[in-house]
Amino acid sequence: MNLQSDDFELFGVPHRFAQERAELDARWKDLQREAHPDRFAAQGAAAQRVAMQWSVRINEAYQRLKDPLKRAGYLCELHGAPIRAEDNTAMPAAFLMQQMQWREALDEAAGAAELDALDNETQAARAAALARCAALIDAQQDWAGAAREVRSLMFIARFAQDIESRREQLGQ
Repeated sequence: MNLQSDDFELFGVPHRFAQERAELDARWKDLQREAHPDRFAAQGAAAQRVAMQWSVRINEAYQRLKDPLKRAGYLCELHGAPIRAEDNTAMPAAFLMQQMQWREALDEAAGAAELDALDNETQAARAAALARCAALIDAQQDWAGAAREVRSLMFIARFAQDIESRREQLGQ
């Protein structure tokens, strides 16, 4: 293992958006087993500290690779298209209109049925955005386009959390 490896190299998987979750899970377990600090107990405290650093590195990589949104953002970053969500909020006009409609619908939602319908709509939008992201990354290698899609996905993820918060407010 090399600390300079990117997450894909560390896990021995291809640099692509499409990944098999079961393969990532199995590889994570294998890597954790290899780097577990208890395996280095006989080699002393220094070896255990290094093993602990490896364990942390493996967990961080796993968290990025297993989450499609984080994986897409990471691939964009690796290919020179930073997400910069904090200072790049430019979105297509149609997406901005959709955001406004969702916000209004969320503000007006008075019951579980309305929240369920809104949740279903946003989950469908998420699935479509993930499919576009996969095509932009794996087929077209359009990193700037994928970064725009990641920013859209970040909004959708935040909005899904807002729906859950609204459910809690309504006691549902």
